[in-house]
Amino acid sequence: MANEQESPNSVAPAIDAASPSAAAIDVIDSDSTVTPDFELAPPLRADSTLRAATAAFEEYMVRKGFSDNTIKAFRNDLKIFTGFMGADTTLNHINSQHLEDYLTWMQNERGAPCSAKTLARRITSLKVLFGWLHGVGVIGSDPAEPVAQQPARPPLPTILRDQDVTRILRAAQDYLWDRRRSDARPYLLVSLLLQTGIKKAECARLLVSDLNRSRPQSPEVTIRYVDEEQAHKNRILSLNPAILPVLTQYLDQYKPDPYLFDCTPRNLEYVLDEVGQKAGIRNVQVGFETLRWTCAVRDFRNGMPEERLRQKLGLSKISWRETREKIFQLAGR
Repeated sequence: MANEQESPNSVAPAIDAASPSAAAIDVIDSDSTVTPDFELAPPLRADSTLRAATAAFEEYMVRKGFSDNTIKAFRNDLKIFTGFMGADTTLNHINSQHLEDYLTWMQNERGAPCSAKTLARRITSLKVLFGWLHGVGVIGSDPAEPVAQQPARPPLPTILRDQDVTRILRAAQDYLWDRRRSDARPYLLVSLLLQTGIKKAECARLLVSDLNRSRPQSPEVTIRYVDEEQAHKNRILSLNPAILPVLTQYLDQYKPDPYLFDCTPRNLEYVLDEVGQKAGIRNVQVGFETLRWTCAVRDFRNGMPEERLRQKLGLSKISWRETREKIFQLAGR
């Protein structure tokens, strides 16, 4: 979803580790326009260096009150470009072909390919910088103007069909009912994810005490975040009472303390993948993201109000916008 990497709460596709989360950037994205304020002309000339230009542009952003996340994003994007061109390259030396060569290098030769959304944002960074330099009269023409913007729409995630959900639950149940070596973990894990749609990190952090079984007819699980900046992700989710017998069996079998799943997140991924293969699901690898999106779409189809679904997924209102559109498409709206 609008991935965590994209916005404070997003579930979405991975972002290049060399830059900050794309959705945290409130100015730079492929669907918005940054209009430079030409009245703040910098002390630059056409033969000034790229280093001087990016420094002046950062000062401009500070004076104009750009958000810290936006400034950080521009700084990181332009740092990569400056490293490619050379900090001492003069502005009048840079042309459109240099920018095209840079984009080709960044995608195919750098060794760290970026997502479609990150690529779109980095193109926007170039367009804003050079559009500003041209607008204030530092350079006679804008080399970024001919550069085509790339669509930042990542492909829709793949979810499990209803028959796939039935098959994966049956496969997980086979582990539970195995007379030779019964294992309650696969069924508990799959059921918990299909019911709650929680993320891998949230699942890995669950404590045994986070599951409230005091009211058998309405059990709950609490998702906790220690960081105050992520306090909006704290939530209490309802569970189907049918999960309690397998939970009890799992606790008796594994005796976890204090974490519910006393293993690495990677091991949990292996469990999900193995159950998916056992269920004969070939169109998608069963993992946390697949089950999270499947849960969200099933809840939406079953009539869960949008605001309640947003809160259940632990998403901010900003990141919900993109997630909402994907859920609509996946649900066939």
